[in-house]
Amino acid sequence: MKRKKTLLAFASTLTLSVAGFATSATALDVSIEEIMNDQASVEDIVSYGLGPRGQRYSPLATLTKDNIKNLYPVWSFSFGGEKQRGQESQPLIKDGVMYVTGSYSRMWAIDIATGEELWQYDARLPEGILPCCDVVNRGAAILGDKVFFGTLDAKIVALDAKTGKVIWRKKLGDYEAGYSYTAAPLIVPSEAHGPLIVTGNSGGEFGIVGQVDARNPDTGELVWSRPTIEGHMGTLNGEESTMTGVANESWAGDQWKNGGGAPWLGGTYDPDTKLAYFGTGNPAPWNSHLRPGDNKWTSSRIAINPENGEIEWGFQTTPHDGWDFDGVNEFISFDMEKDGETIKAGATADRNGFFYLLDRTNGEFISAVPFVQDITWAKGIDENGRPLYDPDNRPGNPAESADGKKGKSSFAVPGFLGGKNWMPMAYSQNTGNFYIPSNEWGMDIWNEPITYKKGAAYLGAGFTIKPLFDDYIGSLKALDPVTGDIKWEYKNKAPLWGGVLTTAGGLVFTGTPEGYLKAFDDETGEELWKFQTGTGIVSSPITWEQDGEQYVAIVTGWGGAVPLWGGEVAKVVSYLNQGGSVWVFKVPEGLAAK
Repeated sequence: MKRKKTLLAFASTLTLSVAGFATSATALDVSIEEIMNDQASVEDIVSYGLGPRGQRYSPLATLTKDNIKNLYPVWSFSFGGEKQRGQESQPLIKDGVMYVTGSYSRMWAIDIATGEELWQYDARLPEGILPCCDVVNRGAAILGDKVFFGTLDAKIVALDAKTGKVIWRKKLGDYEAGYSYTAAPLIVPSEAHGPLIVTGNSGGEFGIVGQVDARNPDTGELVWSRPTIEGHMGTLNGEESTMTGVANESWAGDQWKNGGGAPWLGGTYDPDTKLAYFGTGNPAPWNSHLRPGDNKWTSSRIAINPENGEIEWGFQTTPHDGWDFDGVNEFISFDMEKDGETIKAGATADRNGFFYLLDRTNGEFISAVPFVQDITWAKGIDENGRPLYDPDNRPGNPAESADGKKGKSSFAVPGFLGGKNWMPMAYSQNTGNFYIPSNEWGMDIWNEPITYKKGAAYLGAGFTIKPLFDDYIGSLKALDPVTGDIKWEYKNKAPLWGGVLTTAGGLVFTGTPEGYLKAFDDETGEELWKFQTGTGIVSSPITWEQDGEQYVAIVTGWGGAVPLWGGEVAKVVSYLNQGGSVWVFKVPEGLAAK
């Protein structure tokens, strides 16, 4: 482990003392009850999404629309070195310590009172890792005296929260075959096994098989596994359990053996239904003419019983996906009041451009509305939630072309990077609205012949992302889930690639690739405050209370999929600088009431 210098901003406001290190000397003990109640506990953040449901809503109201103008930086911690790239992490906070991950599978513990580094862990990554969409890491999990995070060579690591030393390390998949891991692990309760640490995997572009695993957090031993592709067998307590789906129900021949469907964004959990919700990625290959059928359960949302790893229900947002519209985006549980009735709903804003409401108890379709403009791949969604495909807008079959090498090109909206990609939206209990970081873009896409080869890209498609409008690409939208109406919209020149936070103080926070952390009025969308961090923001903000004051933090560092896969859009934002830092803000004492 290495020591790294801390960049202290506004040093006169800080006192570097042994008090911060005394905090780390206290044994950590995070219970499953604390994780389940994380949203209501304002002094700590012990889950990805500020609560297991992933609402990203804080009940804190010290910061308001009136005093947000007084928010100022307290300290900044640099990740340093040459390992910059995209920084998509959401920090965790417990007992005065911040746990934050960074690019290239790194983690730090930082004293939140001073910004002083307590320890750093760097994974030893092998040569030949195959991450699809930058060397990012989106965050950690915490339970008992351990912090957990995944690495780009498809491993999950448990560290001692006090020292950063490795307690155990387990393999999730073969990195040489294209498996990787970038998501924050999910902690869920179970009556049969006690708390479990649950992970998905990444690698759909390499023809891997998606899978959700649950492990014992003390030992790392596998408790159950659930493949996301039909025909594959799950396991429970070291033995085969049940098959996912029905063999060859929606996959022809043996195409399911390399079917993709990676649940690469991780999951959420609802204490009411006692179900874990995961989204699944694209089917493999991208060329849909090579795999006729619905290709379950790719581009879907699935509900898993943590007791045994069984899929309780599945809902496929893009059956027979031909555009790389991964269905991985977060499924957020909330109670919706409509026509005098309380509905146990779940919401998801899909890459395909539609915002879906489902009954989270059984997966039944409630509604779907577009949240981006000019969708072309489908004419709409039917009463069962199935897309009404426009056959002319599916990329053509190369086997039907004159030379057999390239099918008819199609212009599809949204592009494969999605109406919304990985960046998590937020739900406000204050307004009842969802706040969706979205992008208005399309793509030229065409199909090509492809055969599976271990460790090689398994696409069978070519593409070029293009902006739709001259003046903006990114769009932060406030959407009313009851009516489907967009209440307000903030337009941003560059694509939005960071998550959103809402608060009881009536604020909506998000960052921009241009480097600004911004706060908006949750009812009107008025921009109330901004701060330039010096590099693009593609992460998710958090807020917590410390010594009676409300703090806000954001990880900064430009990167992610846009500069790697963005085509014409990547050229538009090529001027943006990389970086790697955590910034922490608060309102000074005496100004919170102003």
